Amino acid sequence: MSAVPGNVDTDRQPPMTVPLRHFVVALAFLLAGIVLGLGDAAGRVSGLAGLAHVHLLLVGWVCVTIMGAMTQFVPVWSGVELHSRRLAVVQLWLVTVGLVGFVVGLQQWRPAVLPWFGAAMVLGFWTFAYNVGRTLAAVEHFDVTERHFAAALGFFVLLTTLGLLLALDFARPFLFEFGIARGDVVAAHATLGVFGAVLTTVVGALYQLATMFTQTELHGVDVSIRRFEEVAYPVGVLALAGGRLAASAPIARLGGALVALSLLGVGVVLARRLYETRVEWTPMLSRYAVAAPALALWALLTLPAWLRTPLDPATRFGAPGTGHLLAFGAVGFVVLGTVYHVVPFIVWVHRYSDLLGFEDVPMIDDLYDDRLAAADFALLLAGFAAITASDWLAGDALGAAALTAPEWLVPVGGALAGLGAALFVVNVALVLRNHGQHTLRELLVGGGTDGEDASTPE
Repeated sequence: MSAVPGNVDTDRQPPMTVPLRHFVVALAFLLAGIVLGLGDAAGRVSGLAGLAHVHLLLVGWVCVTIMGAMTQFVPVWSGVELHSRRLAVVQLWLVTVGLVGFVVGLQQWRPAVLPWFGAAMVLGFWTFAYNVGRTLAAVEHFDVTERHFAAALGFFVLLTTLGLLLALDFARPFLFEFGIARGDVVAAHATLGVFGAVLTTVVGALYQLATMFTQTELHGVDVSIRRFEEVAYPVGVLALAGGRLAASAPIARLGGALVALSLLGVGVVLARRLYETRVEWTPMLSRYAVAAPALALWALLTLPAWLRTPLDPATRFGAPGTGHLLAFGAVGFVVLGTVYHVVPFIVWVHRYSDLLGFEDVPMIDDLYDDRLAAADFALLLAGFAAITASDWLAGDALGAAALTAPEWLVPVGGALAGLGAALFVVNVALVLRNHGQHTLRELLVGGGTDGEDASTPE
């Protein structure tokens, strides 16, 4: 693989500390979410541990990673300056403080604090949406990735608005006074979060990453799928969320069909890019190779379920028993694979790019430990397989009678996944320690030498 792909403008990127700070915080949330999940499975955590676990992983790990990645790569891909470096710092700490307080409030069952910390998270995500939105506004003509990112920013605003309403309703129930069922708002909020903000970003990034890092181009059926998905997917997400909010099965059914068909197409496109790759296999592509069939299988199983019962809480994230197939297999492995390239990429550009041609420098994929990468992949894949098997046995995902999963399957799968995630975090941390220009403290609170100072533009 080339050291730096030729079609990106690395001169436009923000200071190294800005995106890496997001990734370090996101990795901490990943570990916290796994520990909390294991504690919940063992019955050793009080309060709404399941809800706290979901927020740590989806908001803390996935969404904070998305914030860092967009802040880094929108300027790089689009060739424009980041609107404000200060806002990129503010957004992270608002979300971090808000999420930590929110999770503690859930665990300690203190509903009165949830609106306050929820409001901090909302302000953080709105700051992020404003900052990246203003950055995208400087782009003359959007490509497929930029269009997806713009749609994702809109979904972030919608989902956080509903999230704040739910937090307020936790502290002092009021939705019923307006004839609004809390469960319907929860369903719309979850739909906008997973399928709107998260998967719209993931799909948009894959159009860029899957072609760039396989050195292939979309052609043939790929182009037809992309044209359908670009329109059908955002419309489908809005219809699915709106139908669930209004308790309208026909609208939700239409939206669900569009979402499932679009994601099936994305899985096909990703699989074709991997099949046609012209580069050596990397940890990034290995993890994408898990995500592609997971996404396609999820879509095939979910389409008939959503056509039957799109409003059923059991089918909120797809067919019964497919939740981890989507969240872990598709989203999780895409994020894992992407971080395995993004963090070394940022470090390489700042540390080694100016030395290229003057002395021997490592390639991007030389910065992490291959053995650790192979070990964490094997552990995560085994954990994913165990957890997914348990889901399928208990959830009737394949249309057969529900069976009783062995009691040890989920704890063992969770332990394997947790160990794999820990090795992943160690490997990424070693990249920062061995090749980065900043200490952990400098990454988190500034004070580095890469231009992040009071003169940064607003």
